[in-house]
Amino acid sequence: MNRFGKHDDFAGFLSRHLPGKVQKISVNTSLSCPNRDGSKGRGGCTYCNNRSFSPSYSTAPARITEQLEEGKRFFARKYPHMKYLAYFQSYTATNAATQRLMEMFREALEVPDVVGLAIGTRPDCMPADLLHELQSLSRDKFVMVEYGAETACDDTLTLVNRCHTWADTADAVRRTHEAGIPVGLHLIMGLPGEDTDTMLTTIDEVNRLPVDIVKCHQLQLVKGTRLAAQVADGSVDYTPWELDDYIDLCCKIVDRLRDDIAIERFVSQSPDNLLISPRWGLKNYQFADRLRAQLRNLSQE
Repeated sequence: MNRFGKHDDFAGFLSRHLPGKVQKISVNTSLSCPNRDGSKGRGGCTYCNNRSFSPSYSTAPARITEQLEEGKRFFARKYPHMKYLAYFQSYTATNAATQRLMEMFREALEVPDVVGLAIGTRPDCMPADLLHELQSLSRDKFVMVEYGAETACDDTLTLVNRCHTWADTADAVRRTHEAGIPVGLHLIMGLPGEDTDTMLTTIDEVNRLPVDIVKCHQLQLVKGTRLAAQVADGSVDYTPWELDDYIDLCCKIVDRLRDDIAIERFVSQSPDNLLISPRWGLKNYQFADRLRAQLRNLSQE
């Protein structure tokens, strides 16, 4: 098992809940976000261009079943016996009426070889009635919820136009845990104005919550985002991560994070035609290999 130090990776985390190999398939529901549709704000997060993390097989607003079947064909070339999680990822996957959402989730679970759901959303978009329905669904199917927390620093959240607070994150995590549903948090390392101490303080705050898994990635400057425009006009300071500096931070996070919390990943890779920086020239697995090598070196010192 490819652990990060003492921490399970995503495969290790899933092995506690599901047998065999399981792969996420991203699903595009064509839902928007509260900080795009005006219910919380306008313009979205300053760093976000949704095209930068939506796989090609999920970009068209096809039916849920069609997207999942296309995703299965994509992965079946190498892994014919794989099982799948329907990953409701794009924008805010719970930004709709509960009845509509549950119809989509149940449709996904009817697709052969789809054994569960991974639902990505904002911490201020988990109403009690939806959580109750997910709790009922989780009695028979695997369900996990990933909340985009990004940072525990409210000043940073305001700066990047998240339109929620860390208190919202803590509340959503606790309620979801109490419902018996595994909880993940998504964090971004290197947001404007944050230094190493700020980022490690976020890890300390994560440790205080009943979190099961985290995934981190480096801040990427992406074309078509408000952040790219702010950096270009000089209104926001931005220094791209150097690879060695980011690996050093990741080692600190591994050491700091509570041992029972699994780590899904530390990097993300935007499409080459959208990415401005940082450009490391590494695949995600190559980065993970370098990080694990550094962790081994540190453990032997």
